[in-house]
Amino acid sequence: MAEAGAVRAVLLAGGEGRRMGPLGTGRLKPLVPYGGACRLIDFSLANARASGFAEVLLLPQYEERLLMDDLHRVWNTAADFRVHFGPYDRAYREAGTGLPRELPERTWAPERGTADALIRKSAYVFGDGAEHVLVLHADHVYRFDYGPLIEEHRASGAALTLAYQRIAPRWVHLFGEVAFDAAGRLTAFVEKPEHPVGDLVFAAFCVFDARVLRRVLERLDGTDWQHDISRDVIPALLAAGEHIRGHEVTGHWEDIGTVERYHRAHLALASAEPGPSDPCGPSAPSGPPHAPGLPVERMPWTVAPEVARRRVAHAPGVRSSVVPADLVNDGLVEDSVLFPGVRIGAGARVRRSVVLPGAAVPPGADIASAVVLEDGTVQRVPDGARP
Repeated sequence: MAEAGAVRAVLLAGGEGRRMGPLGTGRLKPLVPYGGACRLIDFSLANARASGFAEVLLLPQYEERLLMDDLHRVWNTAADFRVHFGPYDRAYREAGTGLPRELPERTWAPERGTADALIRKSAYVFGDGAEHVLVLHADHVYRFDYGPLIEEHRASGAALTLAYQRIAPRWVHLFGEVAFDAAGRLTAFVEKPEHPVGDLVFAAFCVFDARVLRRVLERLDGTDWQHDISRDVIPALLAAGEHIRGHEVTGHWEDIGTVERYHRAHLALASAEPGPSDPCGPSAPSGPPHAPGLPVERMPWTVAPEVARRRVAHAPGVRSSVVPADLVNDGLVEDSVLFPGVRIGAGARVRRSVVLPGAAVPPGADIASAVVLEDGTVQRVPDGARP
């Protein structure tokens, strides 16, 4: 299971999506559709494959069977890449292209946070000679080659190298704020600061020295901790004087934690011509073929995204929007992102909104600043979410 160079890639995917309201209700957050051509979890998986990894270890929690079944059908069909399911992996391998009828009984307590997920599956995270651990999340939208980050980490001999990005100061309070000295070493880390003092934030993916990570997890386990990488592990390493470095992320990166950020990111996607800032553009992650039989709300829009959707600046019935090739539109769509299978009724108007796969907007409807779910439910988004 160890990757070339003894780097283990792990993907944390335990989110329930409760902060996303109706958009996250009855749906696994990692499988939330994004950008007209993708799902949230597809980005980290496609980045890992494009970076040369043959395998990513999945660390799920909420509705883990549903998530593993989906990823096995969608991602475990190619010869050069697969998702590893830890204690359940043998059952999936034996099922071949199908799904296992039963899974081994779960014998461990539910994970209570991102760091807890690492230590509960330590045999898979640290086994087979892993020297470094690349930690990824399932709700981040970005294109990134992890190779330079890993090489920089190896060359520096750091205990941890974390990705960071410069963002608008008004959003820093939502993230882990970081600061570095002139030599590039981390000097401060504050998770969700009440009063931010800078504009640099942890981009929530990073690479650890495996021995250091395991040591700090074992030291924290059993104490009064929050079971979290950002709230416990990184502060503990910093307090111990460990060598921690940063690696700047200069391209498009979004943490989709709330429906407001989901909506705001889509409006940004609709506002400019496809390019480096467009995470679902022609050079976006391109996953394996769609597995027949998946419900439309879980369809992995990762096949030929440049064909599945396109940005239209000005055309009959469409203004500055990302729309699918199969759009049926008898109304007006403005500054919005629409997924495949969408139908807009006669005289309807859709503005500054996201319309999910297969949704039908009824004739005469006037929808603004909203997410339209697959069944037609309209989830309004507060005006404060506008960029």
